[in-house]
Amino acid sequence: MTSNDDRVPENRYESPRAWRDVDDYFSRALVPEDDALVAARESGARTTMPNAEVAANQGALLGLITRISGARRVLEFGTLAGYSTIWFARAVGPEGRVVTLELEEDNARVARENLDRAGVSSQVSVVVGPAADSAATLIAQGEPPFDLVFIDADKPSNPIYLDAALRLTGTGAVIIIDNVVRNGAVTATDSDDPRVRGVQAVTQAIAAHPELDATALQTVGVKGWDGLIVARRR
Repeated sequence: MTSNDDRVPENRYESPRAWRDVDDYFSRALVPEDDALVAARESGARTTMPNAEVAANQGALLGLITRISGARRVLEFGTLAGYSTIWFARAVGPEGRVVTLELEEDNARVARENLDRAGVSSQVSVVVGPAADSAATLIAQGEPPFDLVFIDADKPSNPIYLDAALRLTGTGAVIIIDNVVRNGAVTATDSDDPRVRGVQAVTQAIAAHPELDATALQTVGVKGWDGLIVARRR
């Protein structure tokens, strides 16, 4: 017989106690958050999607991938309170650049406060408006190629964001797509959930693209059961 805390969660924000405890253990040991990161995470409650930011250990993973890949220019689809943005900005260093796309001005205002607090605002451009339109503007303006793209915005638009990412990157660039497992719903071929369909469509697009090598990883933890796709341009 299992307790409520041991059952598999029914939505992505519910986690069995063991999952949370493991995340907490490794985060305490390996990923201590400073005051700026704590403030950014907590300020997510003031955005239109509270508790949607990546977990601390996931933020650290994004930062490590950025450093390992040698990325100096990062494009982020979805800012919210700027928690992952801080990880990226710190990873690219003072000479690097992060462009982050956010739909809502109120969210962008919270993010700018957090970026200022973290001391990275000079490295980050927060662009407000529909992400597809903002990305199209970057393309039209001839924006220099990005080394890493993180897609963590509205899931139905994932294929649109992937197309934009491909237009804004070159050989060797890394593309990461978050929230792709959807608590296991990604395997439901008859799903009518537009978020699931968006993940399925972008997965198929990546699989069919001749220039992309990719894999997907499931994650469990404080954010429930989910995962991400990591792709690299040949």
